[in-house]
Parts: sequence; structure tokens; C-alpha cells
Amino acid sequence: MSSVSRPTVHPVEAPPLTDGPQNALIRVRMKDFQGMPGTRGSLSLRLTQFVFGLVSICVMATTSDFRSVTAFRYLVGAVSVQILWSLSMAVVDIYALLVRRSLRKQIIFRLFTIGDGIISTLTFAAACASAGITVLIDNDLDKCSGNHCARFQTATAMAYISCFAMMPSFLLNFWSLASQ
Repeated sequence: MSSVSRPTVHPVEAPPLTDGPQNALIRVRMKDFQGMPGTRGSLSLRLTQFVFGLVSICVMATTSDFRSVTAFRYLVGAVSVQILWSLSMAVVDIYALLVRRSLRKQIIFRLFTIGDGIISTLTFAAACASAGITVLIDNDLDKCSGNHCARFQTATAMAYISCFAMMPSFLLNFWSLASQ
């Protein structure tokens, strides 16, 4: 039965420490640290990412002229992708918590790590571009009175916070992937 696929989630219960008195090998199991996939910490990080990303998009969408600047359109696009990623990973965490399973497969850690790395880099780049444009509009051109500078700055700040909330997820997944 080698063609049977294995489930991607494994029971949380610890296996027996030894195989019997004749074989005294101790089996060590990695602990679930809060923030790793399938834990409450991971769920809270994902929901934080989702909420701050959603606030960033909502604030940016309340302005009428964000479509005229490419960096702001890039921010909306990048944060939209980040919101979808965070929401889908939160659903995976909720599922793992409801069925009391731990996500142990290396392929899952690899997927989460690569996804978190790409999405956080994308969001960080978009926030940096938007921050540069808001500084240009506010400080260099002195045209903040005719624009929505406070809203642009708020949306950019929320995107930064969302990106920084993704960093612990990425680092914990990368660390657990490297330690397997």
C-alpha cells in the first residue's frame, strides 16, 4: 500500500518515547511554538495581518485620487494579495485548531515560508514606494493641502504594520523548516 497518500495533518498526541525495553532509542518531537502554523499564535498573527491590510485598503479606497499614482495602485494590489494570503492561512489555522491537529509536513512549512516571504517582500516594497510618494507630495512639493496626505500616510502605515506582523510568521516557519 505504498501508493496510498498520507494526510497533511498529523495528530497532536505524542508518540511513545521508546519502542520497548530491547530498543531504548528516544524519539524526540519538535514542540509547537506559538506562531507556527496550526497554533493560536499563528491564527492571531494572521488575523492581525488581515485586519491591518484591510484597514490600509479601506483608507486608500476612501480617496478619489489614489488611482492617479502608480505607487498607490501598487500598494492596493500588493495589500489585496496579502489580505487573501492571510485570510486563507487563517482558515488553515482555524481548521487545524478545530480538529486538534498539528501541521507537521515539510511541504507545508515550505509553502508557508515561501508564501510569507514573497508576500511580505511585496507588501514591504509597496509600502516603501507609497511612503516615498507621500514624502514627495508632503515635504518636497508642498501640495498636501490639495491632496489626501493624511489618508495616504495612514494607509501606508497600516501596510507597514501588516507587513511587520507577517515577519514573525515567516521567521518561525523558516526556522522550523531549517531545523527539520
